[in-house]
Amino acid sequence: MHSRRAVITGASSGIGAATVRRLRDAGWSVLAVARREDRLAALAEETGCSVRVVDVTHDDDVVALRAALADDIAATGQPLDALVLNAGLAIGVDPVEEADPADWARMFEVNVLGAQRVAAALLPLLREGARARGFADVIAVTSTAGQRAYEGGGGYAASKSGLRMLMDTLRLELAGEPIRVMQVAPGMVRTDEFTLHRLGGDAERAAALYEGVEHPLTADDVALVIAQSLALPGHINLDEITMRPVAQAAQHKLIRGPLWPREAPGE
Repeated sequence: MHSRRAVITGASSGIGAATVRRLRDAGWSVLAVARREDRLAALAEETGCSVRVVDVTHDDDVVALRAALADDIAATGQPLDALVLNAGLAIGVDPVEEADPADWARMFEVNVLGAQRVAAALLPLLREGARARGFADVIAVTSTAGQRAYEGGGGYAASKSGLRMLMDTLRLELAGEPIRVMQVAPGMVRTDEFTLHRLGGDAERAAALYEGVEHPLTADDVALVIAQSLALPGHINLDEITMRPVAQAAQHKLIRGPLWPREAPGE
């Protein structure tokens, strides 16, 4: 039997690239999808994955992705087993009163509509995979920002909340089909490119965000959880996995400094 096949969006850096590496190490065939051709080429050389330049906000790109993938499935007999919806971005930390609606529109276009566009296009291929293998998977990288609001995060939180609701709705709509619909919602993840972009390239502010935090999550930590979720028996659906560093007890509760067991009362 052929190895399992996955499509991963937003694969040129961060969590997406780490997930490509994890799945390739596990023997998966991976099609890495992103906008930056040079990054994809480097990833292909490193991991042996296949690549395709796609902007998930462009209908024509997504239609062409589906057509090319369908042709390859027909030629190789290797079905599509999993779709990892990772493409996303955050812009700015302005309060609601001062935010630029264009920034919010861009986040919603990528984080929500991009995911919907790709999922809708590839679901017929995932159904074929489910017929061949017994089940298939759609897994999205959401965020704890989509679970609880925080100051300065209105636009990003709204978009990730939208993605969360999209996935919950999709799970209900696919009920009765052997297609798992899962979400991984990370808390603090140290992916410097993501943070730098959000903060307009301010490296000092980006570094300060993680200062003193013991072991923030890494992109590979999130990729590990994605890979392990996909490796579970096909009858197990993890609706939503919330993962945080131990130093982040909640969205609003972050410990800076060493973590160490406190003295028990009376000791």
